[in-house]
Amino acid sequence: MTSQLKHIRLENTEGVARITLARPKHNVLNIDLMNEFNGELSKLLTDDQLKCLVLLAEGPSWCAGVEVADHKPALVEEMITTFNRIFKLIEQLQVPTIAAVHGACLGGGMELAIACDMVLAAEGAIFGQPEIKLGFLPPYAAIRLPRLVGVARAIEICTTGRRYTAAEGLQMGFVSHLYPADEFSGQVEKMIQEIAQCSPLIIRLNKQAVKRHLKLVFEAALEEVGEMFLKELMRTEDTLEGIASFEEKRRPVWKNR
Repeated sequence: MTSQLKHIRLENTEGVARITLARPKHNVLNIDLMNEFNGELSKLLTDDQLKCLVLLAEGPSWCAGVEVADHKPALVEEMITTFNRIFKLIEQLQVPTIAAVHGACLGGGMELAIACDMVLAAEGAIFGQPEIKLGFLPPYAAIRLPRLVGVARAIEICTTGRRYTAAEGLQMGFVSHLYPADEFSGQVEKMIQEIAQCSPLIIRLNKQAVKRHLKLVFEAALEEVGEMFLKELMRTEDTLEGIASFEEKRRPVWKNR
């Protein structure tokens, strides 16, 4: 299924949704683009066949940030409300989210990338939160970065406005994988297919198992995930199919229930 939109492209086939930023020339996020983006994310929340979401971009940059003109007093409240809704919707998605990043990934673009579960970067990708140089702060990055790279590194990123290579991002922890530019598309697709071969229901349960206990102490967390394993996972047809297919030495046939 392909949707016709002005600033983004959506392709949703075989359980994989791909949203491509397509606003020349650096995919700067303006209010109209963000509204389109939020509209498509909202639809994906109700897609029980979805297995993963991949964020891509066309052109030389992945995303160079949020439109500076939309920061003016007359528009800033609408802008920040629309921008924040992106992160609320991504947080609600129960399937893995992947940012496939090339070129410049700056400001709000970096915030969008690190909102995803995985950031796959091509050699040559550049990351940074340069908002401070224009007298701003990156609201989502201030929340997300400490969890990814620690408080000290997060303060460095936000208060220097420095740009980082993809290799530095990998070392710091906000980039998941780094690939040569000529292998990038193939490696992204390989990651997608590793997820896509699995049951949509079991993918969701695995992501829930990782996230559900994050605010609990260890013993409570272990109890919570154990209960989930016994009372939710083991009662699904797809888990029983996984066992049967292994024993019968065949590919599983998922029923998503």
